[in-house]
Parts: sequence; structure tokens; C-alpha cells
Amino acid sequence: MDTISLWQLAALAAASTLVGFSKTAVSGANTISLAVFAAVLPARESTGVLLPILIVGDLLAVRVYRRHAHWPTLLRLFPAVAVGVVAGTLFLLWADDAAVRTSIGAILLFMTGVTLWRRRIAEKEAGTEAGTGTEGDTGTEADTGPAEGVGAATGTGRTAARGYGVLGGFTTMVANAGGPVMSLYLLSAGFRKLGFLGTSAWFFLILNVSKVPFSVGLGLIDARSLLLDACLLLFVLPGAYLGRVCVDRINQKVFDRIVIGATVIGGLQLLLI
Repeated sequence: MDTISLWQLAALAAASTLVGFSKTAVSGANTISLAVFAAVLPARESTGVLLPILIVGDLLAVRVYRRHAHWPTLLRLFPAVAVGVVAGTLFLLWADDAAVRTSIGAILLFMTGVTLWRRRIAEKEAGTEAGTGTEGDTGTEADTGPAEGVGAATGTGRTAARGYGVLGGFTTMVANAGGPVMSLYLLSAGFRKLGFLGTSAWFFLILNVSKVPFSVGLGLIDARSLLLDACLLLFVLPGAYLGRVCVDRINQKVFDRIVIGATVIGGLQLLLI
């Protein structure tokens, strides 16, 4: 890891603040952080520096949203995620920085397109069922699971969970980019804000902690990366606080659009840098 200039350190500090914000407000915004880290640092090394910062953000998010997790969804995802993590580890054994950036950027944009397509179909189906006398979901803070009618427990839902799970495990191992994939899955499953954030918080805390031995074994986490982490971790706290303050003021539709928009921007950044 080469010497970091003052402006590069400032960019990493801002990206660390965005990690905290993304963990407690808009999960997809985290993609911008990983793009910044990959632009300032070598792409492979950036994943090792970013991982401890993400874990701190996960701990803060779990502290705030621990009661809003939907555990059936988590249990359905983890087996497929494990397959993805192993595949991502094997990929990192031979991939260079350019291959890492291009692969992750392409996957994120593809998954965004798939999610928008699936959501459009779900909205059309919901429209045909309107007028039956059942009130729509209000998206209150008590919601922890997917909205009714989405089919998260159906065969299609299980197939989607496997696909998103493998991709999530692969992308999070390769470039800590599992956040957008997980966000797209939860949005496609109809999760509301707090259920979305609580489920994501527990998912990534468990996943990121489990990645540490793999990252150490690959040489992505070492004494130098941890020294840089020590300088950046404090910037996660104000971001997490800002996210917690803002999340209750974000409309559900605006929330969904921000997540998808941030995913697209992050994917394009990875392809272009």
C-alpha cells in the first residue's frame, strides 16, 4: 500500500462516513463508498481496508435495528451466500484489480435491471388485485417482513433467494459489494424501511465477520490495513447518527428510488474507474 496523500485520506474519511450513513439509512449508498476506496487504493487491497469499517457500521446498525430483522429470510439466504463466498475467494486467487472492478460493476447493473423488471411485474399483479376491500400496507415502523403478495416464501421466492444469495456472497467477498445485491433482493421481496434495515444489519454483521479469516488468508487484511482503519473508524459514527436521524423522514417510494439510484451510480463508477 503506497503512501496516501491528504486529499486521498479525506476521500476515504468521507467514504467511511457514508458507510455509517448507509448502514442506518440507505443501504445502496454503500456502493459509492466501495467505489471511492477502489479508486484511492488498489482494488484488491481496498477490500481488506474497508471490511473492518463495514463491521463497525454493521454493529451500529444492529444496535439500532436489531428488533426489525426477518429471520426466515436470513436463514433462507445463508446457504446460498456461503457458496458465493467460496466462489469469490477462488476468484480473488487469480483476479487482478481491473477484473474485480469490471465484474462487480457489471453484476450490479445487471441485478438492478432484473430487480426493476421484477418490481414492475409485481406492481402490475398488485394492481389487478386492487379493490378487493383489503387495505394496502402502510409501511409502518412495525413492519419487519416482506409485504403480502410478493411471494417471498413461494418457489419463485426461494429461487430468487438462491440466486441473490450466491451473487451477494460472491460480490461481498470480491469487493465488499454485497450491499446492493442484498438491497435489490429485499426491495424485490417487498420489505419496508425498518424490516429492510434490520434484516440487512444482521445479515451483513454475520457475513462480514465470517469473511475476516478468508481476507486474512488472502493477505487483504494485515498490519498496514488495520493501521489505516484505525484512522478511519471514527468517521463511521457521525454517518451512522445522521442516517438514523434521516431514515424516519424518508418516504418509502423515495427510499426505494434512492437505493436503486445509488446502486446504478456505484456500478457505473466501478466500470469507469
